[in-house]
Amino acid sequence: MKFKFLLSTAAVIAAVLISADVGEGGRSRSLDEDAALALLQRTLKHDHVYEKRISLDCVEYGTEETTNAYFEFVLREIHNAKCGGDPETSPVIDRYRVYRRSGKIEQWEAAGDEWHAYKGAQTK
Repeated sequence: MKFKFLLSTAAVIAAVLISADVGEGGRSRSLDEDAALALLQRTLKHDHVYEKRISLDCVEYGTEETTNAYFEFVLREIHNAKCGGDPETSPVIDRYRVYRRSGKIEQWEAAGDEWHAYKGAQTK
Protein backbone atom coordinates (compact mmCIF):
# COMPACT_ATOMS: atom_id res chain seq x y z
CA MET A 1 0.00 0.00 0.00
CA LYS A 2 2.84 2.38 0.87
CA PHE A 3 4.49 1.68 -2.51
CA LYS A 4 1.26 2.59 -4.40
CA PHE A 5 1.01 5.86 -2.45
CA LEU A 6 4.62 6.80 -3.31
CA LEU A 7 4.08 5.90 -6.95
CA SER A 8 0.89 8.00 -7.09
CA THR A 9 2.62 10.91 -5.38
CA ALA A 10 5.48 10.75 -7.89
CA ALA A 11 3.00 10.73 -10.78
CA VAL A 12 1.20 13.78 -9.40
CA ILE A 13 4.47 15.67 -8.92
CA ALA A 14 5.59 14.81 -12.46
CA ALA A 15 2.24 15.98 -13.89
CA VAL A 16 2.48 19.29 -12.01
CA LEU A 17 6.02 19.91 -13.24
CA ILE A 18 5.12 19.10 -16.84
CA SER A 19 2.01 21.32 -16.77
CA ALA A 20 4.02 24.18 -15.25
CA ASP A 21 6.54 23.87 -18.07
CA VAL A 22 3.79 23.83 -20.71
CA GLY A 23 2.14 26.81 -19.02
CA GLU A 24 5.30 28.83 -19.65
CA GLY A 25 5.18 28.05 -23.34
CA GLY A 26 7.53 25.12 -22.96
CA ARG A 27 10.35 27.36 -21.72
CA SER A 28 11.81 25.61 -18.71
CA ARG A 29 14.91 27.78 -18.47
CA SER A 30 15.39 31.48 -18.70
CA LEU A 31 17.12 33.12 -21.65
CA ASP A 32 20.79 33.93 -21.43
CA GLU A 33 22.13 37.13 -22.99
CA ASP A 34 22.93 35.57 -26.37
CA ALA A 35 19.47 33.97 -26.66
CA ALA A 36 17.75 37.20 -25.60
CA LEU A 37 19.67 39.20 -28.21
CA ALA A 38 18.96 36.60 -30.90
CA LEU A 39 15.24 36.76 -30.04
CA LEU A 40 15.27 40.56 -30.31
CA GLN A 41 17.12 40.51 -33.63
CA ARG A 42 14.78 37.87 -35.12
CA THR A 43 11.74 39.80 -33.94
CA LEU A 44 12.87 43.15 -35.35
CA LYS A 45 13.82 41.55 -38.66
CA HIS A 46 10.56 39.60 -38.88
CA ASP A 47 8.48 42.70 -38.16
CA HIS A 48 10.47 44.90 -40.60
CA VAL A 49 10.59 47.60 -37.92
CA TYR A 50 13.52 49.52 -39.40
CA GLU A 51 13.05 48.59 -43.06
CA LYS A 52 12.24 52.15 -44.17
CA ARG A 53 14.62 53.85 -41.72
CA ILE A 54 17.93 52.01 -41.77
CA SER A 55 19.47 48.76 -42.97
CA LEU A 56 19.96 46.28 -40.14
CA ASP A 57 23.49 45.87 -41.55
CA CYS A 58 24.11 49.39 -40.27
CA VAL A 59 22.87 48.74 -36.73
CA GLU A 60 24.89 47.46 -33.79
CA TYR A 61 23.49 46.06 -30.56
CA GLY A 62 24.92 46.67 -27.14
CA THR A 63 23.94 45.47 -23.68
CA GLU A 64 23.26 48.39 -21.36
CA GLU A 65 21.86 46.60 -18.32
CA THR A 66 21.60 43.05 -17.07
CA THR A 67 19.31 42.10 -14.19
CA ASN A 68 17.82 38.88 -12.88
CA ALA A 69 14.63 39.77 -14.76
CA TYR A 70 15.80 41.13 -18.13
CA PHE A 71 18.53 42.25 -20.52
CA GLU A 72 18.42 45.83 -21.76
CA PHE A 73 19.79 46.37 -25.25
CA VAL A 74 20.59 49.57 -27.11
CA LEU A 75 20.53 49.80 -30.91
CA ARG A 76 22.99 52.27 -32.41
CA GLU A 77 23.71 53.43 -35.92
CA ILE A 78 26.98 52.22 -37.39
CA HIS A 79 28.76 55.07 -39.14
CA ASN A 80 31.41 53.96 -41.63
CA ALA A 81 32.14 54.08 -45.36
CA LYS A 82 29.41 51.51 -46.12
CA CYS A 83 26.67 53.01 -43.91
CA GLY A 84 27.63 56.68 -44.10
CA GLY A 85 27.55 59.20 -41.30
CA ASP A 86 30.20 60.65 -39.02
CA PRO A 87 32.42 57.78 -37.82
CA GLU A 88 33.01 59.65 -34.55
CA THR A 89 29.35 59.22 -33.58
CA SER A 90 26.98 56.29 -33.09
CA PRO A 91 23.51 57.69 -32.36
CA VAL A 92 21.01 55.61 -30.42
CA ILE A 93 18.10 54.34 -32.50
CA ASP A 94 16.10 52.53 -29.81
CA ARG A 95 16.32 50.63 -26.55
CA TYR A 96 14.67 47.30 -25.74
CA ARG A 97 14.31 45.01 -22.76
CA VAL A 98 14.01 41.26 -23.24
CA TYR A 99 12.71 39.41 -20.20
CA ARG A 100 14.62 36.26 -19.29
CA ARG A 101 11.72 33.99 -18.28
CA SER A 102 8.94 35.05 -20.64
CA GLY A 103 10.84 36.34 -23.67
CA LYS A 104 8.57 39.39 -23.52
CA ILE A 105 10.01 42.47 -25.23
CA GLU A 106 9.53 46.06 -24.13
CA GLN A 107 10.59 49.22 -25.95
CA TRP A 108 11.70 52.45 -24.33
CA GLU A 109 9.73 55.54 -25.32
CA ALA A 110 12.07 58.50 -25.03
CA ALA A 111 9.35 61.17 -25.07
CA GLY A 112 7.69 59.84 -21.93
CA ASP A 113 10.81 58.19 -20.48
CA GLU A 114 8.74 54.99 -20.11
CA TRP A 115 8.93 51.33 -21.07
CA HIS A 116 6.05 49.95 -23.16
CA ALA A 117 5.16 46.53 -24.52
CA TYR A 118 6.71 45.94 -27.94
CA LYS A 119 4.04 46.39 -30.59
CA GLY A 120 5.74 44.86 -33.60
CA ALA A 121 4.86 46.48 -36.89
CA GLN A 122 3.22 49.40 -35.02
CA THR A 123 6.70 50.36 -33.76
CA LYS A 124 7.70 51.68 -37.19
